[in-house]
Amino acid sequence: MRMITPLIALVIASALGLGWLSPAPVAGASEPPANGNYDPLEGFNRKIFWFNDQVDTYMLVPVAKGWNTIAPTRVKTCLSNFFQNLRFPIVAGNNLLQAKPVATLSDIGRFLVNTTVGLAGFFDPATGMGLEQHNEDLGQTLGYWGMPPGPYLVLPFFGPSNPRDTVGLAGDSFSWVYPYFIDWIYTFSATGTDVVNARALALRDVERIKEASVDYYAAVRNGYQQRRDNLVHDRKGMSEEEQQDLYNVESNGGE
Repeated sequence: MRMITPLIALVIASALGLGWLSPAPVAGASEPPANGNYDPLEGFNRKIFWFNDQVDTYMLVPVAKGWNTIAPTRVKTCLSNFFQNLRFPIVAGNNLLQAKPVATLSDIGRFLVNTTVGLAGFFDPATGMGLEQHNEDLGQTLGYWGMPPGPYLVLPFFGPSNPRDTVGLAGDSFSWVYPYFIDWIYTFSATGTDVVNARALALRDVERIKEASVDYYAAVRNGYQQRRDNLVHDRKGMSEEEQQDLYNVESNGGE
């Protein structure tokens, strides 16, 4: 399928082959901690984390800094709004799967308003009209219906995850509409623009986390797990910074 990139497919296949997505219980082994801070693959995860950090430091950050230099904040915000608007099928679809009709209707309203009055989503008049922006994905939906996250997992290029969110990442890839109608080279370019723009917006935040962390890997792991748990359980009160991925921000998309 065109919607799943070769990299996602490779990650899923590797995870299945290694048994990460359905770990068999080991006799006498302790149960995963209730708070989800479960990292039996830490040695492997740290290696992938180091690789991702090198890619980020020597490839993505220089490009993001260059973009920061030439692009006004308003331009970066408009691009962020645009790509967030394109996530409508994922957000609304998963709110519907979680049996949240009010939130689903709000998502539909946001998309219609921002796509028309907001000029294809570059502007966000819907927020001013009281239509709340939601952050939903299939990983959250699986968690909402009781699927445990499983062990912490760092994916190449995609960053922090777990088996449940990895399955969700693959499932959500089918919900992207425009790759069905646009040639892959333009889709790839759009994705690259989204990643660079998101990374540029998060430059200072990531630098602060690195400077403040005794163990950057542990800080990212704990922040990711807490954030995902809050999102699954719809806990309010998170700041805007906490709503962003702490590492390898994709808006993502991927996270």
